[in-house]
Amino acid sequence: MKDTENSALIDLLLHERGDSMPGLADSLKEVEEEIKRSGKTSMEVVENFGLFRRREIMTMMADSLETYIWDPSKSDEIAKEVLAMVDSESARAYKVLPIAFEGDVLHLAMRNALNFQTVESLQFILGITIQPVVCDPDLLDSELERYYPEDTENVGDLIEALKETRPESDYTTSELEDLANEAPVVKFVEVVMQQAIRDQASDIHFEPFENEFRIRYRVDGALYEMPQPPKNLALPVISRVKIISGLNISERRRPQDGRIEMKFHGRPIDLRVSCLPTSYGESVVLRVLDRGVVNLDLDALGMDPELLEKLREIIHLPNGILLVTGPTGSGKTTTLYSALREINVVSDKLLTAEDPVEYDIEGIVQVQMNEAVGMTFGKALRAFLRQDPDRILVGEIRDFETAQIAIEAALTGHFVFSTLHTNDAASTITRLVDMGVEPFLICSSLSAILAQRLIRRVCPKCKTSYVPTDEDLRRLAIDRSEVGDHKFYYGKGCEVCHGTGYKGRKAICELLVVTQEIRDLIYENAPIAMIRDRAREDGMRTVREDGLKAIFNGETTVDEVVRYT
Repeated sequence: MKDTENSALIDLLLHERGDSMPGLADSLKEVEEEIKRSGKTSMEVVENFGLFRRREIMTMMADSLETYIWDPSKSDEIAKEVLAMVDSESARAYKVLPIAFEGDVLHLAMRNALNFQTVESLQFILGITIQPVVCDPDLLDSELERYYPEDTENVGDLIEALKETRPESDYTTSELEDLANEAPVVKFVEVVMQQAIRDQASDIHFEPFENEFRIRYRVDGALYEMPQPPKNLALPVISRVKIISGLNISERRRPQDGRIEMKFHGRPIDLRVSCLPTSYGESVVLRVLDRGVVNLDLDALGMDPELLEKLREIIHLPNGILLVTGPTGSGKTTTLYSALREINVVSDKLLTAEDPVEYDIEGIVQVQMNEAVGMTFGKALRAFLRQDPDRILVGEIRDFETAQIAIEAALTGHFVFSTLHTNDAASTITRLVDMGVEPFLICSSLSAILAQRLIRRVCPKCKTSYVPTDEDLRRLAIDRSEVGDHKFYYGKGCEVCHGTGYKGRKAICELLVVTQEIRDLIYENAPIAMIRDRAREDGMRTVREDGLKAIFNGETTVDEVVRYT
């Protein structure tokens, strides 16, 4: 069946774009070979090869089938009677979701709407006419999990079963290993990780204190606490995490880093593990890298359309430097990966130096940094220049050596992507000067600086409008006249957002494009305020102003914008 699905999309692409894209047929032959080799879907491989963006593929599919694209974030809750028309087992097996029933036709969102065999099979099983509807495969998987959840054990129930675990004591390494491998402890750690992945958490925290053991996970930037396990579970649970991440369980005095690879509903999940010795045991944090949650598409980042258009122009330049700045957790890596995915074409060679490599992208040579053996960003970048690249990504510019080689690469006909930790776009220039980079080198190589933050979106299900108070306006430093007839929104809290009032995140950004006037100011070592003012005259909207626009558009709340800007 998979071969039929894959060939249907390839035939569609050839039919729609074969005449207007010379060489497409040859590229699609390579795609077919990669599909057979990797076992990935045709949409994944076509997108990874940089032939078409996912949205383009979905639009062609919808036009071909004379149907539409279903976006869960812009749709109402699916009615229970519609969901009941397809049982959980069939929905999961066929990767379909009933979304509406109109007349005598069932609208069915499908992981691959071109799969006519699935449509025919379900029409026969259900005895009704089916209208196939196109949906982003990653979003469909998430919605299937939401509407047809598998029966899973509850963390709270497991804690009750674990209360009889031996009190904490000085175990030998052998005893501790045996305890960590006992079935209840193994099951508990597994369920904690699965629940966090199901709730789309970015991090899981295991934190031992003097009188308690806390487990928290971060969703959309905010930490939530799981039911609290007994204190005596800290050592066996943390030891279990260390065992499955390949760490030394007898070493509790030094920090350790490891990795866990697992599968959740058939998709690979990568967890980066960090152990830190504390006064009451080891604090362990798991960074969850889930491709099914992170959509590496520039259109999915929620950027302002005008800013996105300028950013697209910049990433297609033949040479220069684009720096993405912001604090940890502001989405810099996701933005850079999305940009790379967009420009990843067969005719260009792309190299990345990362610490760590977070997501594998087909067709891009990705290099893991390893300072223990001297593999630093600077050394990797110097080696890259001998590899005949067109575009280079450096995970972070941390020192003068890396900055200097990045500039050298930009000046010799390469385009360089990288990140820096600064508060806004303009202060990035000061940071480079502080590293020892000469202003004339900055102004001759730098193309643009994108500063960004991630803010939570108001939950579309429980979104409620209100008239902003004087206190709201004071916190935003605006007058009521600036609000005009815009409504402000907040989320009341519902089952979709777990009572938080927020669901998902979006980027708010400022894009400083280095024009000739700004180059002159950098060359003259002008104050940052002057560079910022000039950029605003050229049309740059600050992060705060972009946040205000998001409030006026009903996408986020006053609290979120004030918190992050």
